[in-house]
Amino acid sequence: MKVENLVSFIGADFYTGVPDSQLKPLCDYLMNEYGINGQNHIIAANEGNATAIAAGYYLSTGKIPVVYMQNSGEGNIINPLASLMHEKVYAIPCIFIIGWRGEPGIHDEPQHIYQGEITCKLLEDMGVDYFVIGKETQDIELKSVMERFKEKLLRGQDVAFIVRKGALQYNCGVNYKNDFQLTREEIIQHIVAISGEDSIISTTGKASRELFEIRERNRQKHDHDFLTVGSMGHASAIALGVALHKPEKRIWCIDGDGAALMHMGAMAIVGSLKPENLVHIVINNGSHETVGGMPTVAEEIDLCGIARACGYEVVECIGKEERLNEILKNVQQRKKLSFIEIKAALGARSNLGRPKTSPRDNLTAFMENLKNE
Repeated sequence: MKVENLVSFIGADFYTGVPDSQLKPLCDYLMNEYGINGQNHIIAANEGNATAIAAGYYLSTGKIPVVYMQNSGEGNIINPLASLMHEKVYAIPCIFIIGWRGEPGIHDEPQHIYQGEITCKLLEDMGVDYFVIGKETQDIELKSVMERFKEKLLRGQDVAFIVRKGALQYNCGVNYKNDFQLTREEIIQHIVAISGEDSIISTTGKASRELFEIRERNRQKHDHDFLTVGSMGHASAIALGVALHKPEKRIWCIDGDGAALMHMGAMAIVGSLKPENLVHIVINNGSHETVGGMPTVAEEIDLCGIARACGYEVVECIGKEERLNEILKNVQQRKKLSFIEIKAALGARSNLGRPKTSPRDNLTAFMENLKNE
């Protein structure tokens, strides 16, 4: 189905959400049509944030908003859906467009399998009527569904479209880029070299994939690394939990800008507890690169200023390679809670692979390594 037809049938003029690879045709359409202008389109920090923004749009205009997301974000919308949007509360209508990762019968990565199994059930439990869009879905079918949905929306109910892999098409893709030179993989290579026998918690997406392949090239074991293949935005909290209970061991957290923004409140908790053995690194390329490259607001805000305000004791920002090793070595030798923002180019190798070990194997090896040190 052409994205233009989906948008036309929906008939909304406000979209907000978190990018998803299976919704890239929709995301590219929105960027070409609106950019991020605040009036018609906003890329939110997380899916719950997007739902609340949509509620504010409805309150001020009386018109139906659209929230888009990967199905991994359903957990983030449960609270506002159940306690704000639901017809037993404020009855705020909204259309959700959800990319279906881990659809049963379709091969996908481990972090998507269970989420894929419960995607429809979560909506059913929250009383959200839904329709699944696949490659075979015809325009006339979607038009009929929208007529049914409109009746529900008028009653203050929420509805959803679940989008299967390859279901949407758009012929005007967007090429996202920035002006920084350091690649994320080069940055992680430097971190691996300097961290030595320390432990690393890496965020979801390409950062963990690159860390895994760097260890493979170095012929190193993977037991020093916990690859947070799902649970976007929570790597720093995982690292905090490890650092507090292994105070004798230095813990590095490799975070991304989109992930750090998604649950930024974690930085306040880290800063308040000040574990002296934690190094929190945000590799900032200003984009949701793993799911297509749509921009984040990380280039427009002061992440280092936020870290300082949260209580991080050592704060550094790096834009060029010549300072990278020096600063990494310095924080490795200090006993102070550290935050490093590293500006990075957008892009990754086209042949970047995925971890060959299972999440359970990764967990077992990581815990065994922590126990023996």
